[in-house]
Amino acid sequence: MKRKLANVLAAAVIAVTGGIAHAGEQVTYLFPAPDFLPAFAPFQLAKAKGYFEDAGLDVTFRVGKGGADVATQVAVGNADLGGGIGDTPIVVRANGLEVRGVALLGGRGLTQIAWRSESGIAGAADLKGKSIGVLSFQDTTYYNLLGVLASAGLTKADADIQAVGPGGIIQLSIAGKLDAMSGVPEWIAAIEGAGVEMGQMPVDSVFPAMAQAIIASDTVIAERPEMVQGFVTAVLRAVKDIQTDPKAAAAEFTAAVPQHAGKEAMIEGILRSYAELVYPEAPDQPLGTFDPVRIEKVQSFYVDNGLVRTSVPVEDLYTNDFVK
Repeated sequence: MKRKLANVLAAAVIAVTGGIAHAGEQVTYLFPAPDFLPAFAPFQLAKAKGYFEDAGLDVTFRVGKGGADVATQVAVGNADLGGGIGDTPIVVRANGLEVRGVALLGGRGLTQIAWRSESGIAGAADLKGKSIGVLSFQDTTYYNLLGVLASAGLTKADADIQAVGPGGIIQLSIAGKLDAMSGVPEWIAAIEGAGVEMGQMPVDSVFPAMAQAIIASDTVIAERPEMVQGFVTAVLRAVKDIQTDPKAAAAEFTAAVPQHAGKEAMIEGILRSYAELVYPEAPDQPLGTFDPVRIEKVQSFYVDNGLVRTSVPVEDLYTNDFVK
């Protein structure tokens, strides 16, 4: 009996210690919008395909209330990592939130300017006098739009800019109550899916807009560099999967995210847009890395136009140390 009890206890100890040995490091990642959006496919694929597990991480996704909220939660330690745009640290670091970008998901800009084909718009100059939808007046879609207008010698006073949220942008564009929009590829796909013919231009063709970014606090970077490295490597691995085969990635994404079940064709189109318009590397800017010259140009524009109060050293806004 004693021997049997000893064996049971030994087995229990092995099971417990084995479980501990194989348990991944706990990581909380905060999205700025619902985590089922196609924009976040690299993260969902990294989790579904075991890339985080390969890096020794046990990742939990949570959803914040926009980029500024994510930056705040990351800065104060309520989340280990979070999502934003490459310009998010420019906006929030001047307010004392010590966060920086640790990976940029693409060498081109996330934001696209799109318009109803019947509107007569063909480029930035044609936006004068048009009704244009943005997510909010405290969002990159708005800031990038101002950059596009400035490229044609226009200001916000030269257009009817409306902050109507993502649902409003889609519905009002379909209804013909917006001539144009500043937004992401999936919004354009939703409008076109309703039978509206759209034209579009990448913002970064006239303004140095940036892609999505993974952000971390200075504290986490200093104290948990291996975790940050593993997370970045896993997500960039998934980005490359999407670039290589958008169709296969769409099938894997819809299998992992129930909200998109049966929408494989639509998701493939959206992921293909990301692969072609957002993810490609810029000259001398390998996938995942930030370009300090580009950051400086964006920051200067934001300061000059009163979008942020003051500039901060560019080297405090990003690090390329975690991109291999």
